[in-house]
Amino acid sequence: MPLLGAHESIAGGLHLAFDRIERVGGAALQIFTVNQRQWRSAPLEPEAIRRFRERWAQCGGMPVASHASYLINLAAGAPDTAAKSAAAFVEELRRCLQLGIAFVVIHPGSHGGAGVEAGLARAARQLELVLERAGALDSDLKILLETTAGQGTSLGGRFEELGRLLAASRFSAHLGVCVDTCHIFAAGYDLRTAEGYGRTMAELERHVGVDRIHFFHLNDSKKECGSRVDRHEHIGEGCIGPDGFRFLLNDSRFARLPMVLETDKGDDLAEDAENLRRLRALAA
Repeated sequence: MPLLGAHESIAGGLHLAFDRIERVGGAALQIFTVNQRQWRSAPLEPEAIRRFRERWAQCGGMPVASHASYLINLAAGAPDTAAKSAAAFVEELRRCLQLGIAFVVIHPGSHGGAGVEAGLARAARQLELVLERAGALDSDLKILLETTAGQGTSLGGRFEELGRLLAASRFSAHLGVCVDTCHIFAAGYDLRTAEGYGRTMAELERHVGVDRIHFFHLNDSKKECGSRVDRHEHIGEGCIGPDGFRFLLNDSRFARLPMVLETDKGDDLAEDAENLRRLRALAA
């Protein structure tokens, strides 16, 4: 069975995300290492790093990913935005190196009207730049390019765009893919039938390669297939429905990969616990 978990808050301290994921019975975790709505953040305190690593070890070393700030646009054409994006992402990679986090998830960016070709070229250059500047080339860190819904001028709504980014980099060993079920469904990849799921995975294998997938986001979709609108829904309550998740969870190619929820929740995390229960039932 895949390693099922959720994105959890770091409110009160980075280490407390492990308390939350344990509370819902998760086996994988995603966090923001800092406030994702700010360009700059204070450096991590040594005590915060120590407590995070200690608590992680107590949880058995479960897979952990960081999700980079939504402000970062690797494909930005405006020099100011490109520079701020690079600086913010370098800081994120350095924080993850300090914490020992091996996976950093990021959206490929938006070309802003310049076209897919220009956007992919900019993103490829930025990925190489940030890996060098962060000092990550001698580490096991991987930047995971997240599939997107293809909304507006966003890159990553087509698998071939992600494949081209992977192939374009000199540092391809430090790049991989995070697949978001809501996003690919909204982008037009149907998961609801065995035939649709098979076609989707064949396209993913063709353009990306299953071996380049290291993480999943498990989200149902409030919007229909091909809507290109990114709106997450609880498992089995959206337009994907339970069968799409059943196909994925029982796909032997992904049997030990981390898969995390990114669905709404209250302070008691009851929604996470229920969604994980549903996923485990579908995997049975």
